[in-house]
Amino acid sequence: MTSFRHNCVVVLSAPTAPWGSYVVIEIEFFGVRGSTPCSCPTTAGIGGNTSCVTIRVDDEPPIICDLGTGLRYLGCRLDEDRVRLNGSAVPFEGTALVTHLHWDHVQGLPFFLPLLRAGAQLTVVAPEQDEGTTLADAIGAFVSPPLFPVDLSELPGSIEFHETSSGSFDVGSATVTCTSVPHCGPTNAYRIEANGTSVVYISDHQQPADQPTFVPDSVLELCRDADVLIHDAQYDADEFETRATWGHSTYDYAAEVARQSGVRTLVLFHHDPTHGDDWVANAVVEAQKTAGPDVEVVAASEGLTMSVEATVRV
Repeated sequence: MTSFRHNCVVVLSAPTAPWGSYVVIEIEFFGVRGSTPCSCPTTAGIGGNTSCVTIRVDDEPPIICDLGTGLRYLGCRLDEDRVRLNGSAVPFEGTALVTHLHWDHVQGLPFFLPLLRAGAQLTVVAPEQDEGTTLADAIGAFVSPPLFPVDLSELPGSIEFHETSSGSFDVGSATVTCTSVPHCGPTNAYRIEANGTSVVYISDHQQPADQPTFVPDSVLELCRDADVLIHDAQYDADEFETRATWGHSTYDYAAEVARQSGVRTLVLFHHDPTHGDDWVANAVVEAQKTAGPDVEVVAASEGLTMSVEATVRV
């Protein structure tokens, strides 16, 4: 039986006495699949929920990358962990960085338990939509009858929508930079930086069909020297031959992005629903060969937590 790690620490620099370290960013994976949820014995190790990752900077409200079906489990966790003051729960506050509006990246939204409580506030950032359509209207179209029993506006919590496809903005003490990446429709990638540490999230990324080692300058710049890169790795080379226009990458291309941009740790992500645990484990081995010795390659799995540590003189 294939096993996957459930925690990982990325240390930014080799300390020299008298140095100490502290955690700057914590990453946790609640959904790691692409396309559609899946549940069967062969995928139990990786998990079957679609894209949802949290990034926490110190004790600040969470930054949520994508709102796939893994969001329901995150919501249950957050509800259990609510801080209580004077006998009442503190309302949820957080920011979601949505890469694009395909089902597997937004399906969890109406099942997010904190939004079922009054006073909750979720800020949703996503790509600019086509002319004539707003982000709020696009999401509201699927969270409404007949596709969903209730309208989005009926949820007790409130949602604020922001559209952007480039530039930087602050979320708490973190700086978020986004850029468009090739996929099927408007799609963002995000870089989250705090206190000199960085995580890049590229859930869906169309690999060039005829240039397997070409990485656009905009992607290289976004990923440059990142401590952690979470990257689309849905296919192997044989699968890609018949799916070259489906909007995704091979695990070798993910490794190529990491190698060329000087990333420290690559997390293979957006696993195909047909791929079992053994397939993903082999993908890690093969991607490591492409990435080289300077990049550590791991597979995203539900329950995986990663701590990015910085060193400071004490």
